[in-house]
Amino acid sequence: MAGQHKGICTEPINLKVFSDKVVNLTLLDLPGLTKVPVGEQPEDIEFQIKDLILKYISNPNSIILAVTAANTDLATSEALKLAREVDPDGRRTLAVITKLDLMDAGTDAIDVLCGRVIPVKLGIIGVVNRSQQDIINKKSIEDSLKDEATFLQRKYPSLATRNGTPYLAKTLNRLLMHHIRDCLPDLKTRVNVMISQFQSLLNSYGDAVEDKGQTLLQIITKFASAYCATIEGTARNIETTELCGGARICYIFHETFGRTLDSIDPLGGLTTLDILTAIRNATGPRPALFVPEVSFELLVKRQIRRLEEPSLRCIELVHEEMQRIIQHCGTEIQQELLRFPKLHECIMEVVTQLLRRRLPPTNSMVENLVAIELSYINTKHPDFHDAALVGTLVKNADQDDRLKVPSRNKKPNTSVSATPNLIVSSTLVQEQVERDIKNNLQRSMGNMGSDTNLSATNWLVNLMQGGNSSGKGIDSKDASVDNSPMVTPTHQGKSNTLSPQKAINLLPEVPTQTPRKLSPREQRDCDVIERLIKSYFLIVRKNIQDCVPKAIMHFLVNHVKDNLQSELVTHLYKHDHFETLLQESEHVAVRRKEASEMLKALQKASHIIGEIRETHMW
Repeated sequence: MAGQHKGICTEPINLKVFSDKVVNLTLLDLPGLTKVPVGEQPEDIEFQIKDLILKYISNPNSIILAVTAANTDLATSEALKLAREVDPDGRRTLAVITKLDLMDAGTDAIDVLCGRVIPVKLGIIGVVNRSQQDIINKKSIEDSLKDEATFLQRKYPSLATRNGTPYLAKTLNRLLMHHIRDCLPDLKTRVNVMISQFQSLLNSYGDAVEDKGQTLLQIITKFASAYCATIEGTARNIETTELCGGARICYIFHETFGRTLDSIDPLGGLTTLDILTAIRNATGPRPALFVPEVSFELLVKRQIRRLEEPSLRCIELVHEEMQRIIQHCGTEIQQELLRFPKLHECIMEVVTQLLRRRLPPTNSMVENLVAIELSYINTKHPDFHDAALVGTLVKNADQDDRLKVPSRNKKPNTSVSATPNLIVSSTLVQEQVERDIKNNLQRSMGNMGSDTNLSATNWLVNLMQGGNSSGKGIDSKDASVDNSPMVTPTHQGKSNTLSPQKAINLLPEVPTQTPRKLSPREQRDCDVIERLIKSYFLIVRKNIQDCVPKAIMHFLVNHVKDNLQSELVTHLYKHDHFETLLQESEHVAVRRKEASEMLKALQKASHIIGEIRETHMW
């Protein structure tokens, strides 16, 4: 083991001696300290031996036997020096003096044996062993003990009863038993704790499988129950470091999903110009007397569609959490699954497939919830209070405009016979048309005389007004002639003549979306639409925030809970798969054997500790 060149080995050589003439004692013989390497010993042999000795004497449950020759100075003893390093109080150190018969003539070891040179708490015992010549001559142990007793009686008569090999054996046995008894309470507690730990470890590895069908059903049932208990929050081992299972799903519903919906601006992505354009497009070729309802429906549907994406993302988060529960559904069932890795893999695959199959119907249901809201805009919804106020707001605004228009446009001999609502709308449109026509004529007919421009402009204005001027628009030098609808404007001295029958590009270009200041009516219409969109969007958002979690629970969570065990039994409980699914991993079988052997050793140690009180003490 240590080689052929006087090396050392950390592995002990065990030698058991059975005899009715020896005490119950375990003795560990350590190598002596070597200062200089001998032969092919390594250069660090001193440190190797020292580390080996410290490894054993550092054990607080051991008795240190510091052996020193009597013909050397006790103050230079390396054994006592190492003993004091690990046992400074000397509570477990016993000094042994050998070679008493080899001391120089005229000297003795009385002062050393009495502790006058270096005191040792447990005492100093002198012995006389066989010499190398006695071993060669095969001197027996009995003769050696008799010669030792004779030498001590002759040389140290007063100390003979407290020295010698028999007394050393009894003293070591007594010290060892007393030391064990002092450490007994703590030692017994440690042994019992280790027995409990290894028993639990052995239980976790389980017994050998006898009935494979019954074992498979038990594991499937335990897993399904643990999975559902984790979702319901009724598991015995509740996680305290993070949210998991049903608590995390609840957090997704009411915190993640709820806050995401609350952060969506009802008017996000809509500008005032977008709203105005939608209103004008919804009126068609006719000027609108009131705000068209089609524009409101078009815009509010556009905003409602924004709720679909976060709703589908909520389904993904719940699906991920239910997939994550597979790994966190109870420590007991996890130990069973680790014992059978193939079964664990198959269970994960079945649950994953079940969750994946439930995603399409859940997504479809949530998409239908949004589509339902888009299919019918219920302006008679009990919570849609702003719809009832729109008429009042528009009526009040029209009354204000009607009071302002006569005072601004009043002229002699001019009467207004149109309806009040029509006055406001037609006046605004007419002013805009007059300005556009005037600007276009000035660009296209810049080379003509000012009189001709004014005549043509007034003719077009009369054409648009149908012969009834409102008194505003383009100024004229001769209203009696220019305002007549039957007069055709001409240009004297020119070959070309302007007439309504000739195709001339007099209309302005189609207006584009450019920033401009809105008229009071336009601003009022946009404000009404914004208020309606915001009010109705909040109603729909409230419905989605309530219905989406319910749909996910019904189509995904509850369906998986109700059908999990049946799915596992259908896919896994097959007789031809028993051997494959319940095949244990190699490391589990090895660890079960190790735990069983360690448990037996600890139980034996506990039995020995219990018998110490009845042991005879010398």
